[in-house]
Amino acid sequence: MAPGRVVEWRLRSTAAEAGASGGTADRRASFNQDKHFTVAEESRAANDPTASWIAVTFEVEGALDEDALTGSLLAFVSRHEVLRCEFRRLAGELACAPISADELALDTVQVAAFERTEELTCFLVERFKRSIDTLSWPLFTMGAVLREDSATVYLAFDHIVCDGMSMPIVVQEVQSGYEALRRGERPDPAPAPSYLDFAEEQRRRYLSIDDGDERLGYWKEFIARGGGEFFPRFPLELGVEPGRMYSIVNEASPLLDAAEAEIFEKACLAVDGKPFMGVLAAVAVCLREAGGPGVYRGFMPVSERGRAAWTNSVGWFVNTMPIEFDASPGRDFEQVMTSVRAGFTEMIGHLDVPFVRAWELLAPREFAARSWPYPVNFFSYIDMRKCPGSERHEEWRPTSHVWSAQANGACSWFQRDADGLHMNSIYSDTPAARRTMDGFLEALRETVREIARHGTFRRPIALTPPRRAVARTPLDVAAFARRP
Repeated sequence: MAPGRVVEWRLRSTAAEAGASGGTADRRASFNQDKHFTVAEESRAANDPTASWIAVTFEVEGALDEDALTGSLLAFVSRHEVLRCEFRRLAGELACAPISADELALDTVQVAAFERTEELTCFLVERFKRSIDTLSWPLFTMGAVLREDSATVYLAFDHIVCDGMSMPIVVQEVQSGYEALRRGERPDPAPAPSYLDFAEEQRRRYLSIDDGDERLGYWKEFIARGGGEFFPRFPLELGVEPGRMYSIVNEASPLLDAAEAEIFEKACLAVDGKPFMGVLAAVAVCLREAGGPGVYRGFMPVSERGRAAWTNSVGWFVNTMPIEFDASPGRDFEQVMTSVRAGFTEMIGHLDVPFVRAWELLAPREFAARSWPYPVNFFSYIDMRKCPGSERHEEWRPTSHVWSAQANGACSWFQRDADGLHMNSIYSDTPAARRTMDGFLEALRETVREIARHGTFRRPIALTPPRRAVARTPLDVAAFARRP
């Protein structure tokens, strides 16, 4: 990010300052939010705070109109009720207390001017770490880096109020509102469908179920096939000790360029699959070739925005589900894709129960812990070209940033955009994990390229570290922006 003058917009409640209760009636948090908040509470009590944030940056051409951006940011926060929520523990349950939109104010704060990118980077990392606290409102920070002929806007959020799919919505709404105000028009004043309504519906449907509920059958069968373990293990060596958390490595790497990604997609369609299935098939084969099992077992986040009207709402609309399929030796690309498709279809047919609820009912001992018990196999895929505002991503250059204080395993996210296919991984910073993940990246890149070139797995892919060390920056963020 080019250096410049940093300005921030800090949210406050006018009702709180006046000593009034303000807001509306308390609402109940979602299962995801309740677990996230509980971990933050317990970590604080143990003086072992956990922290994480999801951020997005995007570009504004020309000198920034600070008044217009102020108006757009306030309109954006007003539209999404979850961003106006204070969370507090009441009688054991986590309650959300929304602040009324007309009781919000934004203060513009001139922070500092930076002449070097490195100084700006360090400032932003520390700013996000220190300003975002799960246990206190507001749960996000907003600012911009101003220059004479451009500006970079940034918003960073605690996970409790958003997910990765919320980031394109943030960019589209703030940019569109800014442009509307610059034209002398008002941003869309209508409130977005509220994540709090989603959370209420979720609790009504699933709070009363017990471990004998028939809707848990898919989970129970998955657990039984895994030897009784709720969490599917990451099958490669990461060098982590049980019960210990580690600082993280956070890397973003290209797998395919735009042309290769198009050919890869055609190869997937040719065997009646989708691109994400092709990537998952490649992941499974690479893990198997490195000594993992022939049957792939992992967790996969699934968006729940398709239900009802939450497509363009900010919130944590994610259910995490187990998926299992055959990727044993001797199977070609089409055969593995057939297994992936069957496994995914079976998984989608059992989305009923929220992940956190299944975890609480079927693995109560692990549920009581503050982290997953060991390295867990995890796969996520998003096609950013299908997100709101994607037709202007080349102009806005939105960039996702994900950070976590510590980890005891490895998680990978895959993103498709106009530039191609990318992999972002967060994993424990151990020598073994660095070797394993470096080798996995190189093997996976070669595998997806083989599929693009030849439509199948041409030869076994050895999982060996690359000859040259992977370059890492001090910031270690996931950056998937289109470049000039």
